[in-house]
Amino acid sequence: MAKPDDRSDNIRKLQGMTQDTIQNIQAAEESLENQDMTNEQRRAIKAKNERREESINSFREEIRDEYDDSQE
Repeated sequence: MAKPDDRSDNIRKLQGMTQDTIQNIQAAEESLENQDMTNEQRRAIKAKNERREESINSFREEIRDEYDDSQE
């Protein structure tokens, strides 16, 4: 038998994932200060941070959806 869908802590989990991703962006930005880094490495980090920003936007949308669903 399948487990029931427990969404009671989804908002908290999504907020945690958002915060973790923000911290990863900040750490990556700090790493860009490394003088030994190649241009290719810099581009890769910047591209990854762009994907992280997209993830943050998705997390925030999901948080809004979860909140709206919890209000029904």
